[in-house]
Amino acid sequence: MSKPILTGLLRKKLGFDGLIVTDALTMEGVREMFGDERVPIEAIKAGADVLLMPPDLDLAYNAVLEAVEDGEIGEGRINKSVHRILSLKLKQGLFENPYVDVDEVSSRVGTPQHLAVADEITNKTVTLVKNDDGLLPLQPGPRDVLVTGWGVSTTQTLAADIAERGATTEVYETGNTPTATQRQTAAAKAATKDLVVVSSQRAWASPQQQGLIADLLATGTPVVVLAVRDPYDIAYFTEAPTYVATYSYSPVSLGAATRVLFGEVNPAGKLTVSIPTAGDPDTELYPYGHGLSYADG
Repeated sequence: MSKPILTGLLRKKLGFDGLIVTDALTMEGVREMFGDERVPIEAIKAGADVLLMPPDLDLAYNAVLEAVEDGEIGEGRINKSVHRILSLKLKQGLFENPYVDVDEVSSRVGTPQHLAVADEITNKTVTLVKNDDGLLPLQPGPRDVLVTGWGVSTTQTLAADIAERGATTEVYETGNTPTATQRQTAAAKAATKDLVVVSSQRAWASPQQQGLIADLLATGTPVVVLAVRDPYDIAYFTEAPTYVATYSYSPVSLGAATRVLFGEVNPAGKLTVSIPTAGDPDTELYPYGHGLSYADG
């Protein structure tokens, strides 16, 4: 949405004439600031060529069309973006050969080599934010583990990965806003286990998730909190002694998280943002660049 950045810095100062693609226009921040009808117009005026995932495609299309007809956006500006898009397609040979050979997909996408590189990259992203009790790294072998928290596939994937290390796992998924009954059930299950791994997903905006984690911690069973989206959650349950940020709930990220939990990978990720104290955004709880490793003791 920033013309000084997209046009001023990227286009003019840096001389970039390639394709600029927005992030998803479904993002709440821009929708609240401009409204769905204005977001695509502001993105084009800023210098974007391709608008990704508008929440209402017909509304976005008609809003841009009206802005051109009214003269707010010049046809020349649209033509520049069209030229960049067509130039890239031409460079990639998409006019002569627009279709993929479906029989070749499995040999070109998701190959063992690709997956190995994905693991290697993702291993470096997992951030150990807190390890106050020295719970991590875990040792492989028999133990009873409750995997709970947000995400059906997230909890199931984590449980399967942990089970591969010798544990007996139980999954109890509680969603974004666990009810009082779900929290009680999760705590009762946790009290009978050797370890709890709980996934949080934007818990900073969910008092119910915050309550769930507080209930789990109160059982006395060791708890590992995995923030699988934003890293800010820890500000809302600072009493959690073990906290890991993955920034993603994709299977490759969850696999990397499990490798970190068991010490197969020494955590090397660093916070890409600072984490402010809950209720006091001017006070820093964890600084940008923070991240522990097992070598830190």
